[in-house]
Amino acid sequence: QFANVTLFSSLGTGSSILSALQDLFWLSKSKVEKQLQIISVLQWVLTFLIMGVACTLILMYILCTDCWAIAALYLAWLVFDWNTPKKGGRRSQWVRNWAIWRYFRDYFPIRLVKTHNLLTTRNYIFGYHPHGIMGLGAFCNFSTEATGVSQKFPGIRPYLATLAGNFRMPILRDYLMSGGICPVNRDSIDYILSKNGSGNAIIIVVGGAAESLNCTPGKNSVTLKHRKGFVKLALRHGADLVPVYSFGENEVYKQVIFEEGSWGRWVQKKFQKHIGFAPCIFHGRGLFSSNTWGLLPYSKPITTVVGEPITIPKIDNPSQKEVDFYHSIYVDSLIKLFDKYKSKFGLPETEVLEVN
Repeated sequence: QFANVTLFSSLGTGSSILSALQDLFWLSKSKVEKQLQIISVLQWVLTFLIMGVACTLILMYILCTDCWAIAALYLAWLVFDWNTPKKGGRRSQWVRNWAIWRYFRDYFPIRLVKTHNLLTTRNYIFGYHPHGIMGLGAFCNFSTEATGVSQKFPGIRPYLATLAGNFRMPILRDYLMSGGICPVNRDSIDYILSKNGSGNAIIIVVGGAAESLNCTPGKNSVTLKHRKGFVKLALRHGADLVPVYSFGENEVYKQVIFEEGSWGRWVQKKFQKHIGFAPCIFHGRGLFSSNTWGLLPYSKPITTVVGEPITIPKIDNPSQKEVDFYHSIYVDSLIKLFDKYKSKFGLPETEVLEVN
């Protein structure tokens, strides 16, 4: 009875009631924020996997209905606007600053670490490693403002380069361009580095589809030994090279790895050769429980470290010897970056970056 009186008297004060309501409110807010984080990541995963095909099918369907004029107008616009992705695209600061990207960031969470200043009088090619399954860190850090890339590197315009085939898909192409994403082809990169002024940074996921086939939790390896095209581009334009390593990128999905020579690897390589991407069999967590399988990535931290720029001279027609020389410097810089920060982000000092 004494306990009941004490409880009643304590709850009877205005401050105690307010405190109790605040505790209840913050608990509810925390749950809502977690659900918003899950929704934000789910919409991006579905965009990555099916948006292009879905929008194409919907457009074809509309052409067969009474609303065909809407689809016809869009297709006319598509023809008129076809080369825009090759000319720097059409970024939107409004889209890059959407609140949904902050929820996306906090789900993992994703963090961007700056180690050196970048001059606005220079252009840059960032080599992003590793690819992972979907390049989640690359997207969040450089195609949105969720981690403050514009504040950390003032005056630098980042362009994340991805498969050119994505820009042939209706609606998806416009969505990608709004985030500052461009095709990873020579025409697009040449334009940005030669006709778009200075202060441009093109982010190339160097390992590409080949690297994605080998990514698995606990493994730090990059496909880089024979990837030298980005170095040649840097030399042709005098764009400085910047190594970037994303700790945790390989931890967010689990993948079935097919051995070399197996039928599964054969199919993957055929897709990679003829279409540009390699289909992976992977899974994350379920929508309602982290103990079930699903399309949602696991909420593991991803920390993207932007290294020191490597000064590159402008050589219109670089020789293979010159390309090899600067490529070796780049590889050494990437390894040093990995070794310097690995222990800070949960890896043992004995961990070695595997360069394939």
